[in-house]
Amino acid sequence: MSNTINKTITLPTSLTVRELAQIIESSPIQVIKVLMTNGVMANINQQIDFDTAAIVASELGFEAVQEVTVEEEEVKDTGEIPLWRQLISDENPKDLVNRAPVVTILGHVDHGKTTLLDAIRKTNVASGEAGGITQHIGAYQVEHKGQLISFLDTPGHAAFTAMRSRGAQGADIVILVVAADDGVMPQTREAIAHAKAARVPIIVAMNKMDRPDANPDFTKSQLAENGLVPDDWDGDTMVVPVSAKQKTGIDDLLEAILLTSESASITANPNGRTIGTIIEAEVDRAKGVIATLLVQNGSVSMGDVVVAGTTYGRIRAMFDFKSKPIRKAGPSTPILVMGFNDVPMAGDVFQVVPTSREAINIVEERKQAEKNRKSSAPKATLEDLFNRVQAGEERELRLIVKADVQGSLEPIVNSLTELSNKDITVNILHAETGNISENDVMLAVASKAIVVGFNVSSDAPARRSAEAEGVSIRHYNIIYRLTEDVEKAMKGMLEPEYVEVTLGKADVLAVFRISNVGTIAGCRITNGEFRRNAKARVFRNHTKIYEGEIGSLKHEKNDVKEVRTGFECGIGLKGFSEFEQGDVLECFTMELSTAG
Repeated sequence: MSNTINKTITLPTSLTVRELAQIIESSPIQVIKVLMTNGVMANINQQIDFDTAAIVASELGFEAVQEVTVEEEEVKDTGEIPLWRQLISDENPKDLVNRAPVVTILGHVDHGKTTLLDAIRKTNVASGEAGGITQHIGAYQVEHKGQLISFLDTPGHAAFTAMRSRGAQGADIVILVVAADDGVMPQTREAIAHAKAARVPIIVAMNKMDRPDANPDFTKSQLAENGLVPDDWDGDTMVVPVSAKQKTGIDDLLEAILLTSESASITANPNGRTIGTIIEAEVDRAKGVIATLLVQNGSVSMGDVVVAGTTYGRIRAMFDFKSKPIRKAGPSTPILVMGFNDVPMAGDVFQVVPTSREAINIVEERKQAEKNRKSSAPKATLEDLFNRVQAGEERELRLIVKADVQGSLEPIVNSLTELSNKDITVNILHAETGNISENDVMLAVASKAIVVGFNVSSDAPARRSAEAEGVSIRHYNIIYRLTEDVEKAMKGMLEPEYVEVTLGKADVLAVFRISNVGTIAGCRITNGEFRRNAKARVFRNHTKIYEGEIGSLKHEKNDVKEVRTGFECGIGLKGFSEFEQGDVLECFTMELSTAG
């Protein structure tokens, strides 16, 4: 264990990634990388809660203390209410009935989340074994003591957090899987933080109790240290010993879920406003867009018009999690539907509207709002990066590189790194084999980077995110073309070299002081020409006494753009009024060099 004493910092209940980086005096990219390793995708301006920020701070050597005020607590109590609950807040309480709890499983990567889901599915799936559709629908139901429980088959707090970031909350209860032989791990703490932030009841499934080195008391003490005091230690967290491998303790876990749901207000109006959450979606070559929906209030029927995000459609086919066709689905029911015009985003809240025309109007309004947001957001393309460099805002070309094999990746990375020079640095934020994913795009968004791929493709979520966020993804199948394009971009990004070009000279014949205008030098052009938008120097006795921009240029009381040799004119300089007869003016411009 490190002997380093962590520095204590005070953090608010929520803050942006950028603000957290400033507080801990780290780079936003470093903070984003720590978030990514903990399964959280966030861009530089995205809000994160205190629990998440505290984990990041801890990994970077800080101990975080929450800044709490009464006002902040009141805001938190209203602001963390899931969007779907807000949308049904106007339902008549008399019309609300209990619905099946929706459960998701979180925990450390190798503590048995998937094995536990499999054990539950194989022993307790309602009305028999689920078919292969379960692998695609991402949700299923089990029955215990005559009551249904809906499980989201998307283990991992990354998916859970992604849904929360979009205003949704698919789960009513979180099962936190902790291995009895391993205890609380970093991802366990991260899962606890996100479940608490979502204000979702937590049940701990203490897995791997069949292992000879299982140490339940040590694991419970660690849970207590993280705010989950077991109920047998006079706390309020149910800790259920299970063995997913031996399929023991499963019924006890399901019983705990039902007990928790009884104490929580998990209700809905089957006849009320129909809303729910998109669990996942994909394009099937034969069937078109297929989406998994979790109904959370009201009922979905065949032929309904559904709107989710910027997509819509009329339901033309609907199946339950066992792949059986159904015509109607009530609250807490996971269904697979066909009919969307495009692939909706996981985590989008859907609603049923009366007509296709109304759906189209809603989608068009949302698309316009998104277009306005995108137009005001900074882009991550080579062209826009070039413009930012020209304006002196950037001195670094940030790249995310994906290649098909390691043998291709290494020479590409080496070649790109060698392109760095004293003016522009090539910074490869991430280099890996495999197709371009949404994680790559999110990192590019946060760091204003460009994604380049060699002999790889971009998956559908990556393409959608790139289009939505304005991220440039470039695909290549020839290495030298890839490096050549980057080099061309860098050459364009270099500070342009300017050279001075003398345009002409003039003698000051007289000096005029004009009210509301200033001092004007009456001049004769002795060589070349003077231009209104150029610069000029003032020489007196062969010594330069001033240099600045030409403010005005007149010929016979008329404003003119230029005056040539032999003509007389009036010249005014910005910031200078001490002309004297006999001064010599020299006109010049700075022009882009064509050398090299």
